[in-house]
Amino acid sequence: MSRSLLVTGFPYDIRKSKDNNLNFFNAMAIKVQAIRRAGSAALDLAYLAAGRFDGFWELKLKPWDTAAGCLMVEKAGGTISDITGSKWNLQSPSLLASNGLIHEQMIKVLRFK
Repeated sequence: MSRSLLVTGFPYDIRKSKDNNLNFFNAMAIKVQAIRRAGSAALDLAYLAAGRFDGFWELKLKPWDTAAGCLMVEKAGGTISDITGSKWNLQSPSLLASNGLIHEQMIKVLRFK
């Protein structure tokens, strides 16, 4: 995981809510090579499926942000869950996606932020 390139995003209420992903970002930033923020969960997931990123996580996403991208990740052999490692569905409050190789390591970092 220390050589991984991850991607994430931040919810629109970042200034108002304590559930804003900054604590997860801080915990992950010291464990990986780098983290990017492009601004589109759908594009981030497509790039993960294409092998440009190794992992992705984000909070407060909507089904239209994730449905197609999660399908691409799964079809490419990646792994999808929520950030606790539980089964993900369209109504899950968080999403964790990876190439499958670092998924469990990402869960461990996000659990103990």
